[in-house]
Amino acid sequence: MATKPALVIGVLAGEHSGDLLGAGLMRELRAQHGEVEFIGVGGPLMTAEGLHSLVPMDDLAVMGIAEVVSRLPTLLRHRRHIVNALIERRPDVFIGIDAPDFNLTIAKRLKARGIATMHYVSPSVWAWRQGRIKGIKASVDHVLCLLPFEKAFYDEHDLPATFVGHPLADAIPMHWDQQAARDELKLSAAKRRIALLPGSRSGEIARMGPIFLAAAAEFLRRHPDSEFISPMISAARAQQFRQLQQQLAPDLPLQLIDGQSRTAMAAADGLLLTSGTVTLEAMLIKRPMVVAYRFNWLSYQLIKRMFKAKYFSLPNLLADAPLVPELVQQQVTPDQLADALEQQLDAAQHGQLLDRFTELHRALQRNADAVSAKVALQLAQTTK
Repeated sequence: MATKPALVIGVLAGEHSGDLLGAGLMRELRAQHGEVEFIGVGGPLMTAEGLHSLVPMDDLAVMGIAEVVSRLPTLLRHRRHIVNALIERRPDVFIGIDAPDFNLTIAKRLKARGIATMHYVSPSVWAWRQGRIKGIKASVDHVLCLLPFEKAFYDEHDLPATFVGHPLADAIPMHWDQQAARDELKLSAAKRRIALLPGSRSGEIARMGPIFLAAAAEFLRRHPDSEFISPMISAARAQQFRQLQQQLAPDLPLQLIDGQSRTAMAAADGLLLTSGTVTLEAMLIKRPMVVAYRFNWLSYQLIKRMFKAKYFSLPNLLADAPLVPELVQQQVTPDQLADALEQQLDAAQHGQLLDRFTELHRALQRNADAVSAKVALQLAQTTK
């Protein structure tokens, strides 16, 4: 059997969720093609799959307009280095994973040099700043969509796109036993447990951590049989959150868990979390949740004027219905968070909420890694 010629694939992830997607895609690309060289930016998961990251991924993990402005010199310096390295190496295809404001700029420069480009995870162009579609078309040859309603938007604008499903829907089992998760984490079965997930970035924990701790204290006042767990992505974030807890809620029965965020969610009765991919994980694990977020003041003033979608959490966007409570800015108070959490726990007892989560889970199962790799290889091979 003839050996397929080696491919060079550029791949760039700007945060931890992209690192997870990139690692799965890289595994499938190698499985389907054989010898593949990867060049770009990624985190520990992509590095384990053979990527030598051109710059530290954490330097790119900046969220919010005001935060980007403060980090702009570093971001611009990294972008120049990445573009120059990719132009010199000329990959058969460049795949930007999420982080559209950063990745699409790089993709546009590479496409202008005749390099095939893809974007994995559609920007939320259907929700806000819809004029961005012109820039997306100028930057990429194909979009890989994780959500079923996104492909129709690109079809309307004549940009090739494929609904690949979501890798998390493939990876997370349809049923995750709560007691098994508690056993794995060595948690007792008797207590009601609420998981607090205030974010993975230091800025998010600084903004959301105090209010989550206050909400937990209020929930404990109403339900004294409760205990709290909080998975932390790193030792630094765990130390940051523990210091906040010692200052603001020293008597709160809170156990920090090293990583294992999905297992922690599966072990919980209810979740208090920030917006983002974690809401999709929570839905797939099928635990009742309350979604809350506070932006930097300037970021929020700009975003609220441009955001057009009815919802901002992924479960509600997928269902096109208010399945889970969403609280933002001034709505995010201890009382309102505790109220919403009580309502979600009650809704879960009636079963309909979890049944709806199951339906949405099935709709997202498409073997996303394999489908994405196949589309990427087709694009790479048509340009060789």
